Order: sequence, then structure tokens, then C-alpha cells
Amino acid sequence: MLQISVDWLVYSVFGLDPASRVGQSINFFIYDSIKILLLLFFMIAVVGFLRTYLSQEKVKKILSGMKRGLGNLSASLFGAITPFCSCSSIPIFLGFLEAGIPLGVTFSFLITSPLINEYLVVLMWGFFGWKVTLAYVLSGILIGTISGLILGRMGLEKHLVKDLIAKKVEIKEVKHSNIRSRIAFGVKEAISITKKIWIWVLVGVGIGAMVHNYVPQEVISRVIEAGGVFTVPIAVLLGIPMYGSCAAIVPIAVVLFQKGIPLGTALAFMMATAALSLPEAIILRRAMKLKLIAIFFGIVTLAIVFTGYLLNALQGLLS
Repeated sequence: MLQISVDWLVYSVFGLDPASRVGQSINFFIYDSIKILLLLFFMIAVVGFLRTYLSQEKVKKILSGMKRGLGNLSASLFGAITPFCSCSSIPIFLGFLEAGIPLGVTFSFLITSPLINEYLVVLMWGFFGWKVTLAYVLSGILIGTISGLILGRMGLEKHLVKDLIAKKVEIKEVKHSNIRSRIAFGVKEAISITKKIWIWVLVGVGIGAMVHNYVPQEVISRVIEAGGVFTVPIAVLLGIPMYGSCAAIVPIAVVLFQKGIPLGTALAFMMATAALSLPEAIILRRAMKLKLIAIFFGIVTLAIVFTGYLLNALQGLLS
């Protein structure tokens, strides 16, 4: 129904030629923008409602008492249901440290939280399908769990700036007494997050529409061939400085994938953009020494590169 309406608008009302690149690009842009924004709003509202039943204080107590490994997995799962970017996750990360949760466990949360969230899952499901989305979610949780385990075993606590952690972090809990209050919270969160990312959706879809209709297949193929066996690490290194919302990155990544970039390479680029960013490093400097930040970035980068190669190898099974 939506596609029919958009076709009527673009080709009948606007009078654009369905066979032209301009007409196809505008159709792509309008259809995907409306579809994504509607799905985002609905899913964020649902997850926001569900999260009202999850107390962060309870989470901190549970994670503090878990054995190594299980705590990392639980922190990664908790990170997966929180709708934060890499920078927005840091206050909760610091709150976990203040509560005495092991450093490796808190890192598992910090890694997975921006890597997986409800609007990213919606975007990926709409563009890539459920198989690729599931593979991405599972790989993101594994990256957070395993990277946190490695970081936790390295005895890096001495590189924390403990005074800043102890004095400046508070996590505010919101009390909900009835279903109406919980629903209102979900809707409010959906409105808030959608307001913050709608422009990124439009930018991402717009770039995706341009790439989809104007970038020749040969150009993409030459880029891939130039990278050779190092295509995945190159994509990851390019993704780190390109800080932005997943709402902007997913449409670009999917169009590049459609143009010939291997699946794992495109997803590795997305992971690096979501989980690692220069603004995140600057904020973390308030609580960590540079050596710890470098180790954290290095381990996560290696984990994403490995995952990219693995997904490339499994591409045939996921398509």
C-alpha cells in the first residue's frame, strides 16, 4: 500500500519518469524514509515500555554477583536492549564502575550498547532481512562478551581515573505505578529518540538513493579489488572516524552491499561506526588513561575485523 501511494505521488503527481534515475532516486528516498521512521517509532515505543520493568539498580546488583563470563554475556544482552549511541552509553558504563561491577563486564555493556539497539534491528531487518539481522545481533553480542572477557583478564583497573568515576555519575530511576505510565514512557522515548535521529534517517536514505542509482557497479568493484584481502580492516578503519547515527549508516551500507561490497565488509564498517568513535574516546578520557582507551579500541577493532571476515565466509548461507 505504501509503495503504491509513493509511486502515485512521484510518477503521477510529480510527473517524473519511472525509468529515469531522478524518478527512481526520489521514489527510493520517499518510500524508505516513511517506512523506516514509522517502524522506528513503533519499535522504540515497544522496547521503551518493556524497559520500564527493568531497574538499572537491580541490573547492577545482578551483574556484580555473577561469575566471569556469565556477567559479560548478561551485560552484553542488557546493552543490546538499550537505545544508546557510543557516547550516550558512557554515563551508565561509569555508573556500573562506581557500583563495583568488574571492569571487563562494564566493557561488555559499553561495546554492545551502541552496536545493537531496537532501531538498528528494525533498519537492518527492513533492508537485509531476518537472517542477516540475526547474524549481526549474535555477532555483536559475542563481540561484547568476548572483548569484555579479554579486557577483564588484563588487570587494567589501574588505568582508571577513579575519582571522576566516584563523584560524577548518577543513574536516575523512573518509577511507574501503572500500565498507562509505562505506555506513556515508551511513547515519550519513541518521540524523543525519533526527533534525534530523523535527520540521520533522511541523510542516510538520501545518500543511499544516490549511490543506488548513480554509482556504477564498476566503481564499487574497483574499490573492492584495490583492498584485496585487506578490504575488511580498511572498512573498519574508515568507519571509526565517521561518527554518526546507525540510522544514517545502515541505508548507505545496504546500498554498497547491493553494489557488490561483501556482506561482512559492509557490516564491519557499520560496527566500527557504531561501536567506536573519536567523540567516544574523548569522553572516555575523563575516566580512563590513554593506554586503556587504546587497548579498548584495539581489541574491539580486531574483534570486528574477525567478525567481518567470518560473515563474508558465511555470506552464501545468509543470503
